[in-house]
Amino acid sequence: MINWKVILNIAKTHLITKMKSTITAALGVTFGIGAYITLVSFMTGLNQMLDDLVLNQTPHIHIYNEIEPSKEQPISRYDDFKGALNIVHSIKPKQGQKKIHNAIPILNHLKADKKVKGATPQLRAQIFYLSGSIELGGNLAGIDIMEEVRLSNMQSYIIQGSPAALKNNENGILLGAGVADKMSLSPGDRVQVSTTKGAIFPLKIVGIYQSGIAEIDNVQSYANLKTVQRILGEPENYVTDINVKLYDIALAEPMSNQLERQFDLKATDINEANAQFETGSNIRNLITYSVSITLLIVAGFGIYNILNMLIYEKMKDIAILKATGFSGVDVQLIFMSQAMIIGGIGGTLGLAIGYLLSTLIDNLAFETEALPTITTYPINYNITYYLIGISFALVSTFIAGYLPSNKAKHIDPVRIIRGT
Repeated sequence: MINWKVILNIAKTHLITKMKSTITAALGVTFGIGAYITLVSFMTGLNQMLDDLVLNQTPHIHIYNEIEPSKEQPISRYDDFKGALNIVHSIKPKQGQKKIHNAIPILNHLKADKKVKGATPQLRAQIFYLSGSIELGGNLAGIDIMEEVRLSNMQSYIIQGSPAALKNNENGILLGAGVADKMSLSPGDRVQVSTTKGAIFPLKIVGIYQSGIAEIDNVQSYANLKTVQRILGEPENYVTDINVKLYDIALAEPMSNQLERQFDLKATDINEANAQFETGSNIRNLITYSVSITLLIVAGFGIYNILNMLIYEKMKDIAILKATGFSGVDVQLIFMSQAMIIGGIGGTLGLAIGYLLSTLIDNLAFETEALPTITTYPINYNITYYLIGISFALVSTFIAGYLPSNKAKHIDPVRIIRGT
């Protein structure tokens, strides 16, 4: 029967008498795990921030009525003209195609679906911003601001003002940060917007919106849906876009295909809309995990080398233990226990150092005009990374201890004592 008390006492004595080697081995584990935790927390936090920057502003499914030429020209419907040369062709689509017909029933249908977290109507309009002698082209989107806040985290991109200020002001506008800078405007000021038909409407700036993407901020602004409908002279059921958020993003693609067939509308899922971005995100994650795994493997080889040398230094001790009645299994367990103690202590210290470094990075100031709502470097404190770290520390030290201790198990004590 294995006497664990004796085995652990001998293992402890070996570790204490060779304190320098013990500390070196433990530090190898500590810095390997610490570097892994710090790197993976920072890189995944950064990737998550970049993903959120795009995905928060992209609906899982975007439904709209795509303007395209008529598939069948009117003249081709007359049998009398079959085989004749058609002079009249390429009839242009009607302007009314921008509108989603039966938008309200479609919205109600989507909101009743248990897979749908929310569906919001939008009305997009091309406008001109007028302020004194300055005239800039841009886009004005009519939205349900409180639903956008609930579904798309929109409040994070409002750097001045508040969502409630827009909701409570029928003539309010959330002006894009790029537009505001170019026209020297701020909340409380008024800006005139002109439609493509020439109608001019004064709106009060109740907030500044900044997405962090300059191309958007230089043209995009938001107002209440009813406000934009009134500016365009359209009825309350006039909607050009419907944005859908799902509980499970994986359902976006099949559901978008179903909605296209069901309502004869164009439905673009988030993967199709952000195919390039998704590829970049996957590559960044691959690099992050590759570097992290490399760090752990390097730490594992360091542990193996140190324990291997430790066992060779303890050859005479091993011979004496065997000569006094310890079996090969007992000797192996002694060195395996040393390895696991080093792994446990080093891994725990590594997690602590990784957490402290991550916290330090998380509190470093991160100032950029493109992302004013983000004030510190992003860190992902996912508990999974810590579990992976301590698991690898224990597994790697187990393997690193097993291989040399297995050699020690078969050592012939007589040859060692004789010096042969």
